[in-house]
Amino acid sequence: MQKRLVIDSQLLNITIDRLCQQLIENHNNFEDSVILGLQPRGVFLAERITQKLKKLLKKEINLGYLDVTFYRDDFRKKDTPLIANETKVPFLVEDKKVILVDDVLYTGRSVRAAMDAMIAFGRPKKVELLVLVDRKYSRDLPIQPNYRGIDVNCLESEKVWVELKEQGLENDNIWLITKNKT
Repeated sequence: MQKRLVIDSQLLNITIDRLCQQLIENHNNFEDSVILGLQPRGVFLAERITQKLKKLLKKEINLGYLDVTFYRDDFRKKDTPLIANETKVPFLVEDKKVILVDDVLYTGRSVRAAMDAMIAFGRPKKVELLVLVDRKYSRDLPIQPNYRGIDVNCLESEKVWVELKEQGLENDNIWLITKNKT
C-alpha cells in the first residue's frame, strides 16, 4: 500500500478557514441556517467548522449529526449487519437553510441518503453540500458540492483518507492511498 500526502495540517487549516468564510458570505449570521454532519466521518469536519464559525460570528450555530445507514440504497446488500451511528438533530430543519457536511464526496449515494434521512426533521428551505474533498469523475448520482475544500482526481482503485485531530489523531492530513498490486 502506498500513501501520498495530498494536504498537510497547515494547508488543511487554511482550506477550512476559507470554507468558513464562504459560509459566512452566503449565510451571514446563520439566523436561519443549520449544519448537519454526516455520520460517521463528516461530523468531525462539521464540529470543526461550527467551532470556527462560533468564534468568528460570536454566536451559537445549530449543529446536528445525521446517520444515513438505513437510508442507503445498498443497505440490504451487505454481507454483515451494519451498525448505525447516532443521529442527533436537536432542532427542526423546517424552513431552514441546511448545510450537509461530509469529509469526502465520492459516488453521491451517502448524500442522497442524507437528504432522505433529513426529511424526518422537517422540510428545509434550501439544502447545500460542503465537502472537504471532492473525488472528481466518480459520481453515480448527479450530486455536486456547493462548497469544496479540494478536488482530487484519482482512480477507482485509489482511496482518499482524511485524518482530523478531532478523531484523536496527532495531525490533520489528507492522504491518497493506492493498494499495491500483488
